[in-house]
Amino acid sequence: MKIKKAMILAAGLGTRLKPITDKIPKPLIKVNNKCLLERSIILLKNHGVDEIVINVHHLSDQIKTYIRNNSFSVKITISDEDNQILDTGGGILKGTKKFKKEPFIVINPDTVWNKDYSKELEILEKKYFRDNVCILLLAPKKLSYDETFKGDFSLNIENIVSRETTNNYIYTGMQILNNGVFENVKVKKFSINLIWDELISLKKLKGHISNNRFIHINTKKIFDKINELKFID
Repeated sequence: MKIKKAMILAAGLGTRLKPITDKIPKPLIKVNNKCLLERSIILLKNHGVDEIVINVHHLSDQIKTYIRNNSFSVKITISDEDNQILDTGGGILKGTKKFKKEPFIVINPDTVWNKDYSKELEILEKKYFRDNVCILLLAPKKLSYDETFKGDFSLNIENIVSRETTNNYIYTGMQILNNGVFENVKVKKFSINLIWDELISLKKLKGHISNNRFIHINTKKIFDKINELKFID
């Protein structure tokens, strides 16, 4: 089976990238002549996704114009959060309602996605259908370009996710979910951590370990350093 639906989270303020993000939304920042949003769309399209939802808030007109002016040969719709930013969980819930019972991929464009992640997305998909539980792509801390990152999660021998006092894995910004995880949510604005913590308590959240160097655009300092690197896309 193939997952045909996806969402890209593009509504963030990018506060730690100021002053760059005063004039350009974070998803449109370029690394090696490709903007972060383009990298996300290409990865999903190459996987076989035929419909992508992108939520927007900060400098949303620029993202809407970018989508209108570029043909990616995939259906792209905008989930507008101009009036109120809904945080990660609320944004996903609003943007993916039309997917109904179909599973979907969620990507944060903050990560510098490239073709090396295609195989890992395939594995993530296979494990989702095999185990019938939501799954995250996790990077070992030793593979993070930014060495200041603290770990987000731990994994047991069965790759079930937990949160411990010390965690050795970082969330890469890629996951596979379904709308069933939101059935008990009564609010519009909330973090996806609310859902993760509930799934963790039920032992129904799994992780797959990435082998790729994890490069995440989170501060201007990191952005400047990354732009000095040589990327092979």
